[in-house]
Amino acid sequence: MTCSPLPTKQSSLIKKIDIDRYTLRNNVFLAPMAGITDAPFRALCARENVGYAASEMISSDSTLHATQKTKHRVRRCDNGLPHAVQIAGSSADYLADAAEFNVRLGADIIDINMGCPAKKVCNKAAGSALLESPKLVRDILKSVVSRVNVPVTLKIRTGTSPEQRNGVEIAKIAEEEGVSCLAVHGRTRADKFNGNAEYETIKHIKESVSIPVIANGDIRCAVDAVNVLRHTRADGIMIGRAAQGNPWVFNEVVSVLAGNAVPVRPSHNEIRDTLLIQLDGIYKLYGEYRGVRIARKHIAWYCKGLRNANVFRQRVNHVESAKEQTLIIQQFFDNPENFYAA
Repeated sequence: MTCSPLPTKQSSLIKKIDIDRYTLRNNVFLAPMAGITDAPFRALCARENVGYAASEMISSDSTLHATQKTKHRVRRCDNGLPHAVQIAGSSADYLADAAEFNVRLGADIIDINMGCPAKKVCNKAAGSALLESPKLVRDILKSVVSRVNVPVTLKIRTGTSPEQRNGVEIAKIAEEEGVSCLAVHGRTRADKFNGNAEYETIKHIKESVSIPVIANGDIRCAVDAVNVLRHTRADGIMIGRAAQGNPWVFNEVVSVLAGNAVPVRPSHNEIRDTLLIQLDGIYKLYGEYRGVRIARKHIAWYCKGLRNANVFRQRVNHVESAKEQTLIIQQFFDNPENFYAA
């Protein structure tokens, strides 16, 4: 798909989705991404009109629950959205324990990850590796749903490989076991993030279940969102990598899905101010030492495609203090010459 302009004004594709007791303000979701969708980033996306934003994935291993890394990942974000926490693991009991633990800490929704293709996750028979065992999928969902009094949602891929797309079977199990909403990435475990997302399986999943189905994969702009919704008839769409350094993508997509014009892109001053708001949140959440280092990847995304970005990144990546990092960012974004295409 290419993000070419839509030919005519669109009828509204915006839908309010019910996840059990929670009615979302729209059907545009932020995909949970480890190391990226922390509380400061989710807050920005909520400001830009995203309808749902779950936490980064955390392990069901109880020995890790007290670590700073886990605490940072599940930090509640006061953004007006339900506080959804994503958990991952391969044991029904451990996942149920993790769900209970996070509900006690204030989670409004528990999301279970069965979509991550990362080797370190799949090697522990977690993430998308679980799709190989529908019986274990059922056991996990039954255990988690029965142990918590909040909605449980699920993220999956279309199957284990292009030859074994069992997404419809997994979706039916999810509905039978009480899952309230299902997000589907249009690739298999074997695909990782290679090639193009495939939406035909998502369409079949939507036709097979009555719970809300959210389409994910290669949705980079409003045009992609419209095309995917029309093809799959899914209830909503989920955006991941396209939001990195670009939280405005959510306002763009929501506006176009509602039948309105594409909003004006932010000015360089707005980009600078948004980045600095996110970095301030990062410094406060992680402390200066870790915050400065975590900020580097976000800074790179915000300046992607701009003139002199390479020199800027080399400079900003070598500073050790939040004050220096902020000053260099201000200098770069205050120079109008940097806003010509590279």
